[in-house]
Amino acid sequence: MMLRNVQRKPLSLNLGGELLSLSRPLVMGILNVTPDSFYAGSRTPEREQIAARVRQMVDEGADIIDIGAYSSRPQATDITPDEEMHRLATGLEIIRRLYPQAHVSVDTFRADVAARCVREYGVQIINDISGGELDPHMFETVAELKTAYILMHMKGSPQTMMQQTHYDHLIAEMLYYFAERIARLESLGVNDIIIDPGFGFSKTLDDNYRLMNRLDEFARIGLPLLVGISRKSMIYKLLGSTPDESLNGTTVLNTLALLGGAHILRVHDVKAAVETVNLVSKTLQSTD
Repeated sequence: MMLRNVQRKPLSLNLGGELLSLSRPLVMGILNVTPDSFYAGSRTPEREQIAARVRQMVDEGADIIDIGAYSSRPQATDITPDEEMHRLATGLEIIRRLYPQAHVSVDTFRADVAARCVREYGVQIINDISGGELDPHMFETVAELKTAYILMHMKGSPQTMMQQTHYDHLIAEMLYYFAERIARLESLGVNDIIIDPGFGFSKTLDDNYRLMNRLDEFARIGLPLLVGISRKSMIYKLLGSTPDESLNGTTVLNTLALLGGAHILRVHDVKAAVETVNLVSKTLQSTD
């Protein structure tokens, strides 16, 4: 038996003037500076917790740190831009003090918040769960800042997304969504676009597995592909477990994602993801 994955083009990302190769999949570690993220084990609202978490991720081999201060779980509590920025500033100050050269992504759908993080803390990637839908100024802001941009698929908002899970043709509608927004971004001069199918966002459990099974169709778009399924409900609801018990399921799906062409894995558990990348990469490179 021979395993075959989607053939990756030799892609790279310009992160603040540094060219980061995607010839080998990268691991993005999640830093939640929130008190209410769905996975309790990832919450680091205190300064000491943030510093410990950052050190752990770097020691375990994270290529990128993705910091978020606004919980995007279903029915999450809305917070003001000022509160979001206050939380982010605390975490970003710690990251930059400990690891000034780290590759950092900010998880926000607010253009003003994103701009402050880039200008004040040198963040190189904007991770927008709304694909520009929740802030009409986001695309222009990304173009002005000349950062990399993660374009995720979601309908509605974190508060309403699970009431918007109807699709006539899931994959076709998602591909159209990406094509339209990629064209808009490129017309503005945005060069470094990463696409994220948005597992768990405005999708049923069956939708998520249909999406995983056809992930190669998104890899063929020709842009870096990010997959974030770490400890999500698509795992623990199917298995009748909890987020705390979902590391094994996460590793299985991360393996499938890599075989489907994923370039970046967004995870809570960096060590396990790095090991998964190493094992899958070695297997796929081992030919007669």
